[in-house]
Amino acid sequence: MEKYDVAIIGSGPGGYVCAIRCAQLGMKTVLIEKYSSLGGTCLNVGCIPSKALLDSSEHYHQAKHQFEEHGIGLKDLKVNFEQMIKRKRGVVEQTVGGIDFLMKKNKIDVLTGTASFESNTVINIEGEKTSKIEAKKVVIATGSKPGSLPFITLDKERVITSTEALELKEIPKKMIVIGGGVIGLELGSVYARLGTEVSVVEYMDGIIPTMDKTMGKELQKSLKKIGIEFYLSHKVKSVQNTGKSVTVKADNKKGEEISLEADCCLVSVGRTPYTKGLGLDKAGVKLDDRGRVEVDGHLKTNVDNIYAIGDVVKGAMLAHKAEEEGMFVAEHMNGEHPHIDYNLIPGVVYTWPEVASVGQTEEQLKESGRAYKAGSFPFKASGRARASMDTDGVVKVLADKETDEVLGVHIIGPRAADMIAEAVVAMEFRATAEDISRMSHAHPTFTEALKEAALAATDNRAIHI
Repeated sequence: MEKYDVAIIGSGPGGYVCAIRCAQLGMKTVLIEKYSSLGGTCLNVGCIPSKALLDSSEHYHQAKHQFEEHGIGLKDLKVNFEQMIKRKRGVVEQTVGGIDFLMKKNKIDVLTGTASFESNTVINIEGEKTSKIEAKKVVIATGSKPGSLPFITLDKERVITSTEALELKEIPKKMIVIGGGVIGLELGSVYARLGTEVSVVEYMDGIIPTMDKTMGKELQKSLKKIGIEFYLSHKVKSVQNTGKSVTVKADNKKGEEISLEADCCLVSVGRTPYTKGLGLDKAGVKLDDRGRVEVDGHLKTNVDNIYAIGDVVKGAMLAHKAEEEGMFVAEHMNGEHPHIDYNLIPGVVYTWPEVASVGQTEEQLKESGRAYKAGSFPFKASGRARASMDTDGVVKVLADKETDEVLGVHIIGPRAADMIAEAVVAMEFRATAEDISRMSHAHPTFTEALKEAALAATDNRAIHI
């Protein structure tokens, strides 16, 4: 039986990053993955393929609606959906291949098969061949799977999850999206740009409900422009595949029923941690009341040599959060003293305009009673945004009323996903709004909007509004 310093179960962003860091630190490392390709949900059926389709569909949408304004004439514009899906697959294959290379480069053993604990140090791997390994330490990084509602049958043909939405054979005429969160809005916007009539049914009174309310309101305005309909404060009560279509029934707050019919229904009501078949009971590992692996402040389970990271533990289900935890655990096992500030892990929605957020929302600050000040700057006042016809959106900076320390930054607009990194750096070093406002930002750039919002938060000193 092969013996290792550390075994990592699951090869998503958390697992493979943890494996690389463990190998860098001199540990004999094995990575166990049940599927034939590495990278987990993110690389195979999540972050990477969805961004490929988001980019392709946005190119088409711009060609159809904006190119003429730019002075570019096109004839017979059409979507080759088969090629769009093929390109997406190519992006995935190239990215997954990069992980294979990194495993070889760092001399990490990769075992393919389903892992299950025989004890807290012995793991069985069931694949094409059965094997058994022993590891001094184990990291559980098994991720999550799409969630659903108890009364919904996911047939994966008309009632689908995000996984199937990335591999449709043709563009549907109509699509119903259950859930106004990140996944539903991203994939809903892909198909809306390609001509699908998309209806979003959301239980809460706003979309992207975990983010600052201003972001949800602004995003809804933008998505309405591409034809998405919204049914907010609606509770879905039935989803029925009738053979040729799917019917969704939902009630509003007054108890009034709506009935929607479409070619397919995308169920995007969140994700659930995945621990099936791990045999956690044999290792003595405890789960919490939501099915997540219980961990302490060092991401260690109740069993001394077993850790857990990523979607399978508490916190935001984000690839980059899992990566940070993978690095953290590797270094902690090596006797180092790393840290993660969960308040400063950004969240992003890759619609267009993009939405990005870090720190506290205005609603959270009000609820906690923290005295704060706010500054905003709209992209319609940005020269760079006007040049690229990307004037939807706003930057909001929240700062402590007394100390001026930045407490939260919320952006909806072009390249918000990239812009948020500046805010993260500033907040990591506990910068004030005035600090950001006094840094020189190249002109013309989208990031000038962040400087202007910081100026607005600093005694209402914005220059260009």
